[in-house]
Amino acid sequence: MTPLGHRRLILTRHAKSSWEEPGQADHDRPLNDRGRRSARALGDWLASRGYEPEEVLCSTAARTRETWERVAIAPLEVRPHLRLEPGLYQASPERIMDILRSAREPTVMLLGHNPGIAEFAASLPARPLLDPEFRRYPTAATLVVDFQIDQWSELQPGQGSVLDFVRMDGRD
Repeated sequence: MTPLGHRRLILTRHAKSSWEEPGQADHDRPLNDRGRRSARALGDWLASRGYEPEEVLCSTAARTRETWERVAIAPLEVRPHLRLEPGLYQASPERIMDILRSAREPTVMLLGHNPGIAEFAASLPARPLLDPEFRRYPTAATLVVDFQIDQWSELQPGQGSVLDFVRMDGRD
């Protein structure tokens, strides 16, 4: 939970997806075994640090939905409201911002895709992250960032205070 006048974003790129079915539509690709393990590990990592979303904004793509399902297996104290957002699939940073500004709860997890999510993540912190993987935002990468705002509609780039950045999948 975040205090009054604060908002917390848990920004996650989906875990590693499968390419086993060559003709499968991109939107329908599920996670591969590594992605399933990484998503589960991410859920455990979030729970161990008390980073528990109250609302989840998730792309409708199979790999983002499956990432959330694996993350949600972790022993979270609160079951967040899940909002599937078609507009997050292949979204630009501007579209991601618009969708996030419609969030209602103080602590939000947003699950999306590159390249938009990497560009969006880079726009949020007041100070740039030094992690060399941050700009690439590999699969299952997650940024936890706080904002000194009362409502998500007030969110502007460059306002965030980074709490954590983690990569669960390693190189991909």
